[in-house]
Amino acid sequence: MTDQAKLTKRQREIYEFIADKIRARGYGPTVREIGSAFEIKSPNGVMCHLQALVKKGLIIREPNMSRAISIVNQRELDPGIPLAGTIAAGFPIETYEQSERIDFSDMFAREGHFALKVRGQSMIEDHIDDGDFVIVRRQETARDGQTVVALVDGAETTLKRFYREGSHFRLEPRNASMQPIISNDVKVLGVVVGVIRQMEPVA
Repeated sequence: MTDQAKLTKRQREIYEFIADKIRARGYGPTVREIGSAFEIKSPNGVMCHLQALVKKGLIIREPNMSRAISIVNQRELDPGIPLAGTIAAGFPIETYEQSERIDFSDMFAREGHFALKVRGQSMIEDHIDDGDFVIVRRQETARDGQTVVALVDGAETTLKRFYREGSHFRLEPRNASMQPIISNDVKVLGVVVGVIRQMEPVA
């Protein structure tokens, strides 16, 4: 049973900060993000507040996972999954967060998933077209051949087929007119589990 009435002012502020982050982007903040937001210099100081929120039944933390903070009554938050921005299906583009949400909850489990709107046609042979939405399961690993959202060179995200090749990675488009991206620095952010096409209304 939760007990928000007994929170200190700072605990309530941190709880609301965590809830806001989950609403906006679909996952909780890191200890570092919380410390920065509240000018708490010591990670141990942040941990004390998080442990108090766990003890009072308001949040759940998974051990050894930096972002694994969830709200106990998370289903009471805004419906839908977060629309995390636009993903390049062509050349990589700079990524950004936004607060819009799309409710695909009847088709996909919300927890651990997010949506991206596709820009470009590099995945057209996999029937992923410009303007479609991809549903992505957040994970840091992928098998060769899976379609992933990947961070390239620590700065730009792209939607491609994923392959390991020796000391580097190949991100393969599914458009015969485009070349793969080869990089030593690729971080998998998630694996595509669904595609939603927004159809034009019939006149």
